[in-house]
Amino acid sequence: MSAAPAAGPRGDLAIRTLAMPADTNPAGDIFGGWIMSQMDVAGGISAVAHANGRVVTVSCTDMAFLKPVKVGDVVCVYCDLARIGRTSLTLHVEAWALRQGQGERIRVTSADFTYVALDGDGRPRPVRAAP
Repeated sequence: MSAAPAAGPRGDLAIRTLAMPADTNPAGDIFGGWIMSQMDVAGGISAVAHANGRVVTVSCTDMAFLKPVKVGDVVCVYCDLARIGRTSLTLHVEAWALRQGQGERIRVTSADFTYVALDGDGRPRPVRAAP
């Protein structure tokens, strides 16, 4: 289990979306794969801005599902740049939920996503700082 949650989200808000009934698992909670995909979308948006161009996801590590997400929760995904390499960058990504869109945010999931910057031919390229 990871350390106690921070007082608030780490990083910048990348996306916000509503958890819907179609995204539930057999237990009635939101499917973990749906949350992970929202985190990857948010990370990809942030990674494109940091890399100043196309990126692909190459890994996701330290995924921790801390609390369930329920139908009607507003899921907010935050990204924080953790590392920049020559052709890759790693973002710490956290998902927070507003229960039924109200009240205090609750950290529900976190992970580290690594992206590689690609050139026009789909080959790794150096990461360039965004203007």
